[in-house]
Amino acid sequence: MNLFRIIKEDFLVPRKNDPALHSNFELLFNYPGVWAIIHYRIAHRLYKKGWIKVARFLMGLTQFITNVDIHPGAKIGRRVFIDHGTGVVIGETTIIEDDVLIYQGVTLGGVSLTKGKRHPTIEKNCVIGSGAKILGDITIGQGSKIGANSVVIQDVPSHCTAVG
Repeated sequence: MNLFRIIKEDFLVPRKNDPALHSNFELLFNYPGVWAIIHYRIAHRLYKKGWIKVARFLMGLTQFITNVDIHPGAKIGRRVFIDHGTGVVIGETTIIEDDVLIYQGVTLGGVSLTKGKRHPTIEKNCVIGSGAKILGDITIGQGSKIGANSVVIQDVPSHCTAVG
């Protein structure tokens, strides 16, 4: 799909997921998670074309501006929404499928120093609560919910809720 269509779709997602959004002005100036995703989309394209340093620089600048840290090597699907994005960290080998909602302070991190897949996979239609830490090469099944401040280190089956 065309990059500009995906970015346009990214701007439309908050209208669906956030009843507190009242205007385009708010969208442009009060949604750092949206800007982080848009910058990620550009950086990811650069990263895949071998412009790794430029992609990392762009995401470093984005982290400074938005306080959302997304590695440009991560794979993020369509209509992913980072609500109140402050403190979100998404590691290099993370895979996030379509229609995922991520709240502030979430870490999708690794626990291994070896090369290869070391970050989680988040399947479609998941909700990840504020402050949740999902660590390691694990899978959060489709439609699952991760409770606020949970630490998840094992796979979560589809359509389940993980808390604690």
